[in-house]
Amino acid sequence: MSVEWTDDAIMLGARGYGETQALAEVFSRTHGRAAAIVHGGASRRMKPVLQAGNLVRATWKARTADQLGFFAPLELLEPHAARVLDDPAGLAGLSSAVALIRAGAVERQPYPGIYDALLVLIEAFSAAELWPAVYTRFELGLLSELGYGLDLRECALTGVNDDLAFVSPRSGRAASRSAGEAYADKLLRLPPFLVNADAPVESGDIADAFALAGWFLERRVFDRRGENMPEPRRRLIEALGHRGRL
Repeated sequence: MSVEWTDDAIMLGARGYGETQALAEVFSRTHGRAAAIVHGGASRRMKPVLQAGNLVRATWKARTADQLGFFAPLELLEPHAARVLDDPAGLAGLSSAVALIRAGAVERQPYPGIYDALLVLIEAFSAAELWPAVYTRFELGLLSELGYGLDLRECALTGVNDDLAFVSPRSGRAASRSAGEAYADKLLRLPPFLVNADAPVESGDIADAFALAGWFLERRVFDRRGENMPEPRRRLIEALGHRGRL
């Protein structure tokens, strides 16, 4: 008995598969990360559709659920990839987000929170000054959805939820400025905008947010799997640094 589903999905990428086909990978809200063959995927008509970040409507078909299926049809809904082609930093941000999902999300497992967050991030790329902050929130949300979320609700030492300024690199719990100041050299800095949506993003906050998320992504996700942090994330930080946006 054949298996089939149709869902809106975000393209994660594609590569050549034989002379005329492509092996494409999508990320849908209901079906998670899924790969399949696209007949004619090497054609000029299909190559723009298969760019990472595009929103597509995918119909996945296979004889059994555990087989490598094929997409028929795979229709472009929103050409998000084309909108960041002229922004190298934005393109690096999209590549990094996609790489983290491909490396961190279990295949065919739904992650509706990650899917929704990725859509928000993709929409934010149109606002050059806004999206780096949105991106770092995406990384913290990714950690949470993968089961490794930080506890930023209150100070682990005093129980207060005011002026949270640090995070313990061991527990992932927050500490207030007054309670953590004496141990500042051993703690990770918590930029105010990560806990207060109304807080402005100050100079150095984006770099601190990358350091915070990166610490836990590396140790709680990739080190446990014996893997390295995806290279596109390093290129993103480098691109933002060159443009003075950290």
